[in-house]
Amino acid sequence: MLATYLFGPGDVRVLEVADPQILRPTDVIVEVEAACVCGSDLWGYRGVLSSTTPLAKGHEFIGTIVETGSDVHRFAVGDFVIAPFTISDGVCQHCRNGVHPSCTNRGRWGQLGADGLIAGGGQAELVRVPLADGTLTKTHRPSDPAMLRHLLTLTDVMCTGFHAAVCADVTPGDTVVVVGDGAVGLCGVIAAQRLGAEHIIMMSRHSDRQALAREFGATEIVAERGKAGVAAIKELTNGFGADAVLECVGTEESFTQALSSVRPGGQMGFVGLPAGGASAPISSFFARNVGVRGGAAPVLRYIDGLLTDVLDGSITPGRVFDSEFALEDTPDAWAAMDARTSIKSLVLPRRR
Repeated sequence: MLATYLFGPGDVRVLEVADPQILRPTDVIVEVEAACVCGSDLWGYRGVLSSTTPLAKGHEFIGTIVETGSDVHRFAVGDFVIAPFTISDGVCQHCRNGVHPSCTNRGRWGQLGADGLIAGGGQAELVRVPLADGTLTKTHRPSDPAMLRHLLTLTDVMCTGFHAAVCADVTPGDTVVVVGDGAVGLCGVIAAQRLGAEHIIMMSRHSDRQALAREFGATEIVAERGKAGVAAIKELTNGFGADAVLECVGTEESFTQALSSVRPGGQMGFVGLPAGGASAPISSFFARNVGVRGGAAPVLRYIDGLLTDVLDGSITPGRVFDSEFALEDTPDAWAAMDARTSIKSLVLPRRR
C-alpha cells in the first residue's frame, strides 16, 4: 500500500509499504476514504519539531473497517468510522472523566503506543487502529461525497475549535475574538456561533479566509497584529476587550495577542499546539482576573453532538478544505499548506 512519511524538514515522501496486519485482538484495519494535512503537521515540516526517525503521518482520517481483531465488540467489517486524532481505551479513569487525550493507554498515530507497537498514519491506504472500541466512532457512510469533508473535520479541527470555545466559556450574547485563521480558527467561528456569541471577531490577514470566516458567522475582521491588533479589538469592544478569546495557533505571538485581547474577568481558551515558545504570564492572569484553559481537544466528548449538526446540515465545517490531492501527491498537499495557498489540504487515497 501507499503511506506518507515525514523524513525531515520539507521532506515528505509517499512510500510503498506492506499492508498493516492485526497485531492485537483489540485492533481493526481501516481502509481510508479521506484524510488530510493538519496545521500541526507543519511544525515538523518546518523543523520546529524534529524526530530522529521517519514518521508515518496523518492523524485525521475516516474510512471503512475491513478487518477486526477477536476482542473488538463495538465494530464489524463494513462499518464506516471516524478516527479521532488520539488513540484511547475508553475505559480508564481519564477517559471516563472525558479527557481521552490523557488516556493511560493513549497513543498517537504514527508513533509508539502503550501497546509497544507503532500505529500507522492516516495519510495512507490502510491503517491499523489499536484499541478500536475506545477510539473510533461509527456513523453511516454518506451517499453524498461532499459529506465526507464535513465528517473528516470531526477527527480534529471542528472538535478542536469547539474545545477552544468551551474552554473560553463562550455563552449567548458574548463578544468573541478568534486568533488564528487556519482550519481550527475557522471552526472556532462556527463553534462560537453555535454557542450563541453575538459578535465574533476574526483576526485574519488573508482575504479567502476572511470571506469564509464571515460565511461561518464572523461579524468583524481585524487584520492588524501586535499592539495595533489589540487596539483594534479594544476599539470594537468599547475599550474593554472581548468576553472570550480563542487561541488557535500555538506561538508566543498568538498567545500574547489572545491574552491581550480578553477583558478583565474574561476567559481565554487555547488549543494551538504549543510549538512556538508560548508561555503563561501568571501575573497578567492575576492582575486582570483572566481565566485561561485549554489543551488537546477530547474529541470523543464532543463528537456526538457535532456529528448530529453535521448530518442535518446545521454546520458545514468541511468547507475549510479548499484543495484536494491524490495520496501519491501528498507532498504537494503539505507544500500548499506551508505556503498558505491552501487553508486545509484534503488527501484522497485510491479506492481498492
